[in-house]
Amino acid sequence: METSSAWMKYDASDEERLEELAARYRGFISECKTERECVSRAIAAAQQKGYVPLSDVVAAGRALRPGDKVWASSHGKALVLMHVGEAPFEQGMNILGAHVDSPRLDVKQNPLYEKDGLALLDTHYYGGIKNYQWVAMPLALHGVVAKKDGTSIDVCIGEQADDPVFCVTDLLPHLGRKQLEKKGSEVVDGEDLDVLVGNRIAAEDVQADAEAANEAASGDAAKASDADAKAPKDAVRNLVVRILSDKYGIQEEDFLSAELEVVPAGQARDLGFDRSMVLGYGQDDRVCAFTSLEAQLSLADEGALPRTCVCVLVDKEEIGSVGATGMESLFFENAVAEAMELAGEGGLVKLRRALAASSMLSSDVSAGVDPAYESVFESKNSAYMGHGLVFNKYTGARGKSGSNDARAEYVARIRRVMDDAGVAFQTAELGRVDAGGGGTIAFIPARYGMDVIDSGVPVLSMHSPWEATSKADIYEAFKGYRAFQLGM
Repeated sequence: METSSAWMKYDASDEERLEELAARYRGFISECKTERECVSRAIAAAQQKGYVPLSDVVAAGRALRPGDKVWASSHGKALVLMHVGEAPFEQGMNILGAHVDSPRLDVKQNPLYEKDGLALLDTHYYGGIKNYQWVAMPLALHGVVAKKDGTSIDVCIGEQADDPVFCVTDLLPHLGRKQLEKKGSEVVDGEDLDVLVGNRIAAEDVQADAEAANEAASGDAAKASDADAKAPKDAVRNLVVRILSDKYGIQEEDFLSAELEVVPAGQARDLGFDRSMVLGYGQDDRVCAFTSLEAQLSLADEGALPRTCVCVLVDKEEIGSVGATGMESLFFENAVAEAMELAGEGGLVKLRRALAASSMLSSDVSAGVDPAYESVFESKNSAYMGHGLVFNKYTGARGKSGSNDARAEYVARIRRVMDDAGVAFQTAELGRVDAGGGGTIAFIPARYGMDVIDSGVPVLSMHSPWEATSKADIYEAFKGYRAFQLGM
């Protein structure tokens, strides 16, 4: 069975809606390059649609009723949105789940050092990256610095036209013969992904050091002259420390309690002469997070919904969904339990029934077929750019290891919902058998017994600093996610 390009079915009104959605999407991934930024923006958008904090409802002791819309966040890095439906929670929910973390470089806790007249920040890469892709390109610094007095400083340096940027340096080809003989995984060592942040020596530091040296020289003109020409020790590093303090209010010891992420600098852009695609950082998995969020918020104007609809945006998928903000945590389960208590359906048994009766789309990207690398794809079961929303019945590696494998009956229901809504969709595996593999959050909520299937947008250059998607697939993902919420 072959699928056709979604572009073939669009009329002028479809094209207009597609471009409006793509414009909002470019803005989202340009401004939201960390999980904190994504969650903060999602909360703001939800509140404009009438969502209120679940914690406020709990504090007020108010009952939840059909039509109510609530949100709950875990440490500002994971989010649950719930639009309460007419049916009891116990009869199940329709859930969209995506992750908002992406591969990057994380600044270490003791990062700043000077060597050979250069100041650098030591980093530790996060997620599955090809190290060599992160050299010799403009980088920005995003994150938060938490200070001992309880205040926090939001950091975003490198995105404005008058901001400085940073970079990881590369070896010139004239001296890189041995480097080029290495395997791709060894071309750049992970410990060498240090970010260049300074080279200047302040004039006042030179003067102060020269005066001290002249005094120490005790009238010896030769020694005084030599001392006057030497650079002060760690002068470049010290100037960076002073800039951090004077301009940003950050002391060096504040790195100990900071979460600073090094990401590609710059805005997402239209890709291609025909502007049919989007090129930008972090599209795995923010393209699915954005379309899931848009679909969830679009329901605010629908009035009463048959079933409770939920959107879950989580952290840490790229490193195993671990920690307090990953899908492996009890955050999602606890939020549902709180909501059910407020809806008069409290109790562990009812919670377990609600979770088991739910249906979920694990909204995560799929590998798009790339003509340059066709050998790792199996043409009949691969995702093609512009052919619509992708469903992966299973992912995993080798013998489907680590995969959720959706049951046939659930796939049939999904097919019906998509066809009824006129959504262009395709099915795929993650490349050829034994070519590699990967996983998503799908297997985690499947533990409750709920039906879960992976679905998302095809991506080219996945996990690289700049990834490519098709606007048609973004549009069909939004339509598919919305259809799922209304039709299951």
